[in-house]
Amino acid sequence: MLKEFKEFAIKGNLIDMAVAFVMGAAFGKVVTGFINGIVMPIVGQITAGVDFKSLKYVLSKATFDAEGKELTPETAIKYGEFITFVIDFILVAFFMFLIVKTVNKLKKKETEAPAPPPEPTKEEILLTEIRDLLKKQ
Repeated sequence: MLKEFKEFAIKGNLIDMAVAFVMGAAFGKVVTGFINGIVMPIVGQITAGVDFKSLKYVLSKATFDAEGKELTPETAIKYGEFITFVIDFILVAFFMFLIVKTVNKLKKKETEAPAPPPEPTKEEILLTEIRDLLKKQ
């Protein structure tokens, strides 16, 4: 069983998959930074300065005692964060689509060998023979 596990763990596919997960996580952070730092401020300006992360529907407000100490926290549906995450997901999926499409295109070019010329048909062979006979005369 240990030998089988070792063979499984050392296979190239498993290592490739692990590298892909690490790269995917790093790529996700880059896209999230791009969205939070560039896209969402632009969307906020387009929507009259609305910060999507602050959008929420308050179900119950926080309660405080006389000293200002919070007794119960606020309960809210944070739909603005959800909108941000949806935009984040769509952009990550789109960029991953573009990367996979580009890689597949490059792989296709690498594996594509020029096709050998097709075999001549019987008609072409016959016409070639006729041409050669006419040249001799």
